[in-house]
Amino acid sequence: MFTRVVRLKDAADVSRVVAERLLARMIDLQGKQDTVHICLTGGNAANAMYEELATLVEGSELDASRLQLWWGDERFVPATDPERNSQQAISRLARTVSIKSADTHMMAAKDGRKDSHESAAEYEAELGDTSFDITLLGIGEDGHVASIFPNHPSFEVTGRAVIGVEDSPKEPTERISLTIPTLNRADEVWMMATGEAKAAAVARSLSGDESVPGAHVQGRVATYWFLDAGAAAGLPAQYACTF
Repeated sequence: MFTRVVRLKDAADVSRVVAERLLARMIDLQGKQDTVHICLTGGNAANAMYEELATLVEGSELDASRLQLWWGDERFVPATDPERNSQQAISRLARTVSIKSADTHMMAAKDGRKDSHESAAEYEAELGDTSFDITLLGIGEDGHVASIFPNHPSFEVTGRAVIGVEDSPKEPTERISLTIPTLNRADEVWMMATGEAKAAAVARSLSGDESVPGAHVQGRVATYWFLDAGAAAGLPAQYACTF
């Protein structure tokens, strides 16, 4: 198990490089196994990457019928809400990536559910013991990952694989999230961060500050941090890997 920091010039480079490497990695994995499980994330950096990926996929060797897409967290809002992480990702990828609805595992929306806990229980049942080939994540300025926030009940130790999150410090206040052990059920974790506002959270996570959720995510084989110059600004010289 190893951690590698990939320093890039700017946010556009992060989107491009992650998209290129993700496409190449999925094609490589499909040469070795029947199905590839990817856990997707939300946020500006991820959405920009999905735009790049959709462009790259067209004409590539990727077999979308052998992908299973999951999500690390979701906003507990109606299904038609454009702020849903899954809707933002799929609306971009669907331009060129044809994935059957049965292979696109979105978290249940607010419609017809009592609360976020009910939606979480449904997703936990659907997820079962699935592990991911790659988990994609962003990180907040406070060091949160998915919808696991510092100094918040979502960060407390739990035996659950998926939890409902209430009173989130970030709108909307109700969310659904994989727990950190579930996020870590991945061979590889790919973290993306852009902008100087993320620099402190990135530095604290990579230094092992256990008070921030970002310090707790790691792949079973590898963990990659894709950072632009701003997000990497707080790192010491030892993190000198560039791409």
